[in-house]
Amino acid sequence: MRFDFYVRTKKDLVEAVETFGIVPYFANSLPGFSLEEHCHPAALWSDTGECSWDWKGPVIRETNCAYGKFFEKKAVYVSREWFLDLANYRRDGYDFDARYDDGLARFDDKELFELIDANDPILSKELRTMGGYAYTARSGQKTEGKKGFDASITRLQELGYVVISDFVYSEDKYGNRRGWGVASYSTPEKFMGSDFTDRVYARSPEESYARLLAHLHELLPEAGEKELRRFLK
Repeated sequence: MRFDFYVRTKKDLVEAVETFGIVPYFANSLPGFSLEEHCHPAALWSDTGECSWDWKGPVIRETNCAYGKFFEKKAVYVSREWFLDLANYRRDGYDFDARYDDGLARFDDKELFELIDANDPILSKELRTMGGYAYTARSGQKTEGKKGFDASITRLQELGYVVISDFVYSEDKYGNRRGWGVASYSTPEKFMGSDFTDRVYARSPEESYARLLAHLHELLPEAGEKELRRFLK
């Protein structure tokens, strides 16, 4: 099942996620392994009509996939089935509390994780406000507050404890969508429910890693072992 497709419509992207299971949004260290490299230019980005940037929320909802910065600090679609292995491997058998108790997680990450878990799903702008983080307002003015939100939220995604469960748009008084979509964060446990919680630790982390590596070999037969392992790290 070679990673080979071409996206012109949202339906094409939905089919790619369901077929290949792992679809990075942007070009990365593995040549050819991204939506960006398999997408018609007008479908990748458009000022006049809907494009892949607008499809993120609908694709998440239609496929029930995980979306987040899972590889190389870049956004990736991962199907439910493959996210079970990814989360299991990255968590290394730990739920978040156990990871923190063993000294394997930072306190600021713990604070952010607990905010998400208690308010799931929560928009990024609300999360920044509740956590007391600095952010740039719509006016362009920077607010006072803690630094480090982007680094913490990325670590939580990379470790498989947080996903982006949707993108929410603001509307004008006529109901027209405006501006960029705002990420809504969730834990996989609450976003995917028992389908995730009952199965995520069913295999050993080593088994999940081996499955992921074999799947990448199948998608990218020309890629070297070293490059694939570096990507999964």
